[in-house]
Amino acid sequence: MRADARDNRARILTAADEVFGQSPHASTDAVAKLAGVGIATVFRHFPTKTDLLEAVLTQRLERLRNQALTLAAGENAGRAFYTFFSQVVVESSAKLAIGDALTSAGIAAGEDARKAAAGLREAFGSLLSEAQRTGAVRGDAGLPEVYALLIGASRGATTRNVDPEVRNRMLGLVYAGLRPAA
Repeated sequence: MRADARDNRARILTAADEVFGQSPHASTDAVAKLAGVGIATVFRHFPTKTDLLEAVLTQRLERLRNQALTLAAGENAGRAFYTFFSQVVVESSAKLAIGDALTSAGIAAGEDARKAAAGLREAFGSLLSEAQRTGAVRGDAGLPEVYALLIGASRGATTRNVDPEVRNRMLGLVYAGLRPAA
């Protein structure tokens, strides 16, 4: 891919992330306008809106995966785990909206999005393991249960625009359950 085409693709994805993060039903014209490219350029890179939505979702999942891996390698595994958990919940609205838009259109996530989701789960597992190793998270909390809590908290925080104060109290309750008994 030529350098200008790579730049256009990156600008389109950045714009689409912003536009679809606000409303997954927004138009590709809005994406093109924000990216500063013509609509034909958008469709040259992403033949359908679904392709673009999936690319944005994949990019978000990969970014979260990379962040989790970086945090897992850090010095304070407990703080990293709870910070990451909170961040995912706080930022979940846009990601879930894009995923829901694909689902409501009757489209299953493609191979790239599935790989990115699996990579995120694996990276979250590493973050969890490190937090457990340092005693910040109880040892009997398995990845399937903790990942389900992350998904449930994310969905719960987006339901009817939960007030940030309520969301933070909810997270406090979740974290109290994840911490080892005193």
